[in-house]
Amino acid sequence: MRTKEIKSQIHKVIDEIPEGVLENILEYLKQLQETPYEKVNLTRNLKRIISEDKELLEKLAN
Repeated sequence: MRTKEIKSQIHKVIDEIPEGVLENILEYLKQLQETPYEKVNLTRNLKRIISEDKELLEKLAN
């Protein structure tokens, strides 16, 4: 997907988000803007690993 298409989809989604949540999203986007790409990529990969192994992690926690 091209950057222009992604931005267009983001705008569509944001238009549907309740007003009370928009400030939180803005703060999150500002944090992303200030975060080095490598750290964002690492965080995304960690999130994917955790979601893929959620069942295993829950078993290990018990």
